[in-house]
Amino acid sequence: MPSPYSYDLRERVIKCIDSGESVIKVSRLFNISRKVIFDWKKLRKLTGDIKYKTGYHKGPAYKITNLEVFRKFIEDNNDKSSKELAQIWPEQVSASTIIKCIRKLGFSYKKNLFSSQKGYWFKK
Repeated sequence: MPSPYSYDLRERVIKCIDSGESVIKVSRLFNISRKVIFDWKKLRKLTGDIKYKTGYHKGPAYKITNLEVFRKFIEDNNDKSSKELAQIWPEQVSASTIIKCIRKLGFSYKKNLFSSQKGYWFKK
């Protein structure tokens, strides 16, 4: 993701707009799209400032932090699918989070082809 424009540049662009210059002329002068300028004007109207947002670059954190408890949980429930495991885990997590943590522990899902059971988790 590209880094945001500097606060100094934002101030200069907005000062030019406030002094009466057209958005098209300012966008050509600073080589910034008109949409970005309109977004800054809207941001200033809503918040009173044109400061860029911070802290939104953080990715999602795993909600399963205690892997030993999770390992025991998988060993006790090794006949359930990841969707079922996500439903019975005490905290709200998705099936993909369950699968990521299972792989982190070194488990794999093996389908049971010879019976009516779905499958089971086993240690690689």
